[in-house]
This record gives sequence, structure tokens and C-alpha cells, in this order.
Amino acid sequence: MATTAAPTAFDTAALREGIEHRNAETLLALYADDAELRMVDHKTQPSHPLVMHGRSEIGAMLSDVYGREMTHKLEQVLVQGDHVAFMESCVYPDGVKVLCTSVADLRNGRITGQTSIQAWDEQE
Repeated sequence: MATTAAPTAFDTAALREGIEHRNAETLLALYADDAELRMVDHKTQPSHPLVMHGRSEIGAMLSDVYGREMTHKLEQVLVQGDHVAFMESCVYPDGVKVLCTSVADLRNGRITGQTSIQAWDEQE
């Protein structure tokens, strides 16, 4: 008789830990080796998003973002089946705010494909 292992759940506690404690390594562990991340904002618009392939490229971006002197907060997270959606808010020391919303596909509890849309205050 064959047994089937239960699917691996997405680790929302690690997502919160990584975001709120600015830990890029914790966040990178949530991605599959072959993950793809698309970033859309006013610089990288929907027809030409910034696309990162694999843990190396995604890890470099995470190290850059979470290495900056700013606060990060996981506002909301929702996991349903093989999908996760979350919203993160950030504030730079000068008061500039950033809001990022992401949706992602999961395989074995790891992110395989993510699309993030971000917006930030424009400095005058």
C-alpha cells in the first residue's frame, strides 16, 4: 500500500520573519531553485517588467532591498492551495513610503512564480 505525503505548506511565519527582520536569506529559502519573479512599477511597466530568474538573481534583489535602512511590515498574507498573496509596506528614514503587493504560485511550499506590483511616494 503506497502512502502519499501531505503537501508542504507555505511558511507564512518565515515570510513575516524575513520581511519584518530584513532577513534576505530567510526570504530566499521560500523560493524554488527555478523560481521567476516579475516586478512591475512606474519604471518597469507591465509591458516590460523586471524579470528575475532563479535563486541567484532573486537573492541579489532581496539582499539589496532588505539591506537598505528602512522598516518593512507584512500587512496581509493569504494562502490558498498552491497560491499565496501578500502585501508589504515599507518606510525609509526620510518618510518615503513604499507599498508592494505580490501574488505567487507554489510548488511543495516554495514560490515558483511571483508577480509584484510596487508604488512609492515621489520626493518633491
